[in-house]
Amino acid sequence: MTSFDSSPQLNAWRALLALAVVFVMLATTGWTAVRHNRGDASPLKAALTAWEKGSIDGRALPDPDGSAGRLARFFASLDVPQRNRLAARYPLAVGNMNGAPAELRYRANRIALGQARKVERDRMHDNRLSPLGKQEAERRMKRFGVMMRPGRQVLAFDPMGSGRMAEVFGDMAKARRVSVVVPGVDTNVLTFERTFRKYSAPVGMAKALYREERAVNPRARTAVIAWADYTAPVGIGVDAATAMRAEDGATRLDSLVRGLPGRTPVALYCHSYGSVVCGVAARKLPPRVTDITVAGSPGMRADTASQLGTRARIWATRDSDDWIQDVPNMEFGGLGHGADPVAVGFGARLLSAAGARGHAGYFEPGTESLRNFAEIGTGAYRSVRCANDDDDACRKGISGTAAA
Repeated sequence: MTSFDSSPQLNAWRALLALAVVFVMLATTGWTAVRHNRGDASPLKAALTAWEKGSIDGRALPDPDGSAGRLARFFASLDVPQRNRLAARYPLAVGNMNGAPAELRYRANRIALGQARKVERDRMHDNRLSPLGKQEAERRMKRFGVMMRPGRQVLAFDPMGSGRMAEVFGDMAKARRVSVVVPGVDTNVLTFERTFRKYSAPVGMAKALYREERAVNPRARTAVIAWADYTAPVGIGVDAATAMRAEDGATRLDSLVRGLPGRTPVALYCHSYGSVVCGVAARKLPPRVTDITVAGSPGMRADTASQLGTRARIWATRDSDDWIQDVPNMEFGGLGHGADPVAVGFGARLLSAAGARGHAGYFEPGTESLRNFAEIGTGAYRSVRCANDDDDACRKGISGTAAA
């Protein structure tokens, strides 16, 4: 990987190119993101409204928008049967409630997935739908069925629109370190897991990282979250060129981190547009987030790493044939995402991505990028491989040993 600081002339040409691209996108796609799903009813919102009116054995239920700490204390005050009754009565609410015990959220989301699966099965036979609509309903029904299989640990689920989902790999309760994979564009419930090019999907990314963490340190007690619990942009359009989706995603990411049990360190792995989400979230994230790693990033909405306003270590990597390097790194009138995180002047710790091959290959087994992610995830900072073989600058000033 080669990084460099652009000249003013080159930046000007890039800005002009970016504006031209934006005008084309506006002319061909319009502001579809603003109109998307406006006015549609939300099953999750209905579930939260029912929760707000509910009670358990005469006790009023707490505000679902309250702090994760307050919600955690409420659930801790209940016995197991009471918790399970709430999960059965309000599955979507409990399944998406940061602060609720992870195991209870898994149980609630299994119920919610079953309910959503029945809805899609009915839609498959709804004559008001087009053949394409019926086909999509069938695909969603099958996806929800797969996610209900024994052993799946679904931490968040919302069937609304294209859908949102998060899944845990490992034992959250026993983990000494937690890694969170934040994916980019075109992520939804149907693309959450893939058979073809599986390491380009959130589940494949998280599974690969979890296995690699155990490979670099077999005694490591880690958990990895495939976090697709935000509405990602669809394609490379206006949505992807602005921070609108990232701002909502950043709020949701912050809530997730604050709702994780214990005080274990958290590392974020932000791919493509996911790095925009992480960049927007950085300033608000709690101190337990020790590392933010971006791969194939179009920018983090900042000119330098210091402008992110976080004490977390900022790592960046990009493969030499990743097409994202041809996207102009600028921000003008809310369009674009700022400086290139792998540029020398940005100030990130630059990691090797040898073997990654393209924009979606960073989590492929056998790549140095995945190995580096695992070293960071287990706290083995001295073992990471920097972008330049003769330069250990990415490890400068860091001490630490692998988690046990």
